[in-house]
Amino acid sequence: MKKENRKLAQERRAKERRKKERRRKLKKVLLIGIPILAVVILAAAIIISAMSSSGDSESSEDQATEDTSSNDTGDTTDTGASSSTDTALTVEDGDTVNIDYVGTVDGEEFSGGNTNGAGTDLVIGSGSYIDDFEDQLIGAHPGDTVEVTVTFPEDYGVEELNGKEAVFTVTVNGIYE
Repeated sequence: MKKENRKLAQERRAKERRKKERRRKLKKVLLIGIPILAVVILAAAIIISAMSSSGDSESSEDQATEDTSSNDTGDTTDTGASSSTDTALTVEDGDTVNIDYVGTVDGEEFSGGNTNGAGTDLVIGSGSYIDDFEDQLIGAHPGDTVEVTVTFPEDYGVEELNGKEAVFTVTVNGIYE
């Protein structure tokens, strides 16, 4: 019986050693694998986030705005909602749109006439921009670039712009829904 008991005890110890070895290997894999998996998931999230925001930034990278210190500040509203870039949408009177623009007079960009890609919100028909500026955006779609030609009033308040014709290259970034 002693031989048999010894043999069973050896088998049991061998089984325990194999079990310990498997646990050690599993622990090692988990200690290495979990941080690697976390890094991969984080990298994927960053890439997805960058890809989803690149569509919005591409359309506004080369844009600019009008000086907010002038009389025609284009008081804008922050609706707190997000704008839609669905190109099937059309700018209509009363819509709130997000735009970028670059203004030029005699082919030269003027100080403050550029949003620098930051985007600005505008309620179409509010009259907060120079006469006819907003009307010329009606019918545009998100992603469209529109040339808006306006004449600054004689009493605009910025001497070098008073009474001058300006051309604004306007990009419609989105329409608030």
